[in-house]
Amino acid sequence: MQRIDNFKSIIDKYKVVFFDAFGVLKNYEGLLPGIEKTFAYLEEQGKEYYIVTNDASRSPVQLAESYHRGGLNFINPDRIVSSGMLTKEYLDLKVKDGIVAYLGTRNSAHYIESSGMKTLPVSEINESNIDKVNALAFLDDEGFDWSKDLNKTVNLIRKRTIPVIVANTDRAYPLTISDVSIAIGGIAAMIESVVGKQFIRFGKPDSQMFMFAYDLVRARASINKSEIVMVGDTLNTDILGGNKFGLDTVLVLSGNTLSKNLDTIITATGIIPTYICESAVIDNDGLGF
Repeated sequence: MQRIDNFKSIIDKYKVVFFDAFGVLKNYEGLLPGIEKTFAYLEEQGKEYYIVTNDASRSPVQLAESYHRGGLNFINPDRIVSSGMLTKEYLDLKVKDGIVAYLGTRNSAHYIESSGMKTLPVSEINESNIDKVNALAFLDDEGFDWSKDLNKTVNLIRKRTIPVIVANTDRAYPLTISDVSIAIGGIAAMIESVVGKQFIRFGKPDSQMFMFAYDLVRARASINKSEIVMVGDTLNTDILGGNKFGLDTVLVLSGNTLSKNLDTIITATGIIPTYICESAVIDNDGLGF
């Protein structure tokens, strides 16, 4: 584990950089100030980069548009690997008919509907249509009533033997510099313990996310794992997943993991990044952040 004073020195060591999104490129206030300089340097050096995110609330096209609106124009849809993509792929293959019930926003469900599947929010499931529900997806932590609809979800799972997919395994995300908010992965874990069933999870730290991104890299060039580095702000998703897949990893302190808690968390979890860096932002001449 090595502490690095500037992110440029990490970029210079590798041919490909995988970035987490929230806490690395953006936070509760928007894009991290100066993050566009990092991507300008990646482009200048001819480095490959991908966003590997547990965000299942929008499609890669919609996610790319959100970066463009913030002024980060380098990130195109083909550079984004999301857990929502894996969820959509699973549903396309495994759910041939009926309804996919979901917890999340209408926007998150629209991405699934693009395959022609019929979706309904849990709030609209009732006795007349419950027998047609052939899958349930946890997509986003917004867009539903946390009391009424979570209770409906529990009873839906109890009444129907169906696959339950957790599209985002994140249990929390930073809300402010000192507070966090419960993410859909945290809600799913709670309900899983209540119903006593095991759900299907997509997203970091699962190796499937990294294999998906790795396949995209190798389709463009001959690259091995030692030439790729994963950058994230969360030990038990970004760093653990990267470590398990055999990648070098960078823990940045601009999101979930705060500098004051760093040593305690690493000791408690046993998850050790290759590098620790304050952020993924470099300055104009690449000498620091």
